[in-house]
Amino acid sequence: MGMTRGFGVDIGGSGIKGGLVDLQAGALESERLRINTPQPSTPDAVADVVAEIVEKCAWDGPVGVTLPCVVKHGVAHTAANVDKKWIGTDAAELFANRLGRPKEQVVVLNDADAAGIAEMRFGSGRDRDGLVVLLTFGTGIGSALFLDGRLVPNTEFGHLEVDGHDAEKRAAASVKEDKGLTWAEWTPRVSRYISVLENLIWPDLVIAGGGVSKKAEKWLPLLEVRTEVVAAALKNDAGIVGAAVAAARGLAP
Repeated sequence: MGMTRGFGVDIGGSGIKGGLVDLQAGALESERLRINTPQPSTPDAVADVVAEIVEKCAWDGPVGVTLPCVVKHGVAHTAANVDKKWIGTDAAELFANRLGRPKEQVVVLNDADAAGIAEMRFGSGRDRDGLVVLLTFGTGIGSALFLDGRLVPNTEFGHLEVDGHDAEKRAAASVKEDKGLTWAEWTPRVSRYISVLENLIWPDLVIAGGGVSKKAEKWLPLLEVRTEVVAAALKNDAGIVGAAVAAARGLAP
């Protein structure tokens, strides 16, 4: 498909962000639109906000939407930081109906997978073969796995058990904030987590994303792991860009 523009919406626990994407440059074409995530973040309430964002931007083509959920064939199977009513919801059908589009024009995917698609095409994973894993450090830890550039969808590596604990409960960026840890105190937790992941899947490259990627120079040099770790390049726009790419290519997981 020779589409040069696309549209992505990134649904998070606190905000829903969307915008027009230049699919050749891998960047937002204009200012992104952000609306607070409704509370409670039920499917219907969230779908209304998604429709508002798409309508305000006057976009009538395919739309990619990310959810903080495991998504298979358009259906959400988990719900992290959004209302539990999402579990079992056919999100692709919900958004297609609300946007007045055929279902094949709406692609719904996991938020970390979307960020990974953007990083592999335009960012720190560009032209990298082998096994690449993107880890987003935020409220929890999201993951996206690629083999020779192809997405293996819905990995949940943030929930690996590390020393008897759910990994994200020890090493997410939110833990650093909540416990008031310095970079030097928090980074060994990340090293321990990545070491466990390394011993399971032996990646060739780890891309570190999430808000803390903006401060990569403060903590990446402190990591003690064997894999090359680089900061994500697209920062907070990765989800929107990746969703737009997925929709333009019709890549529903």
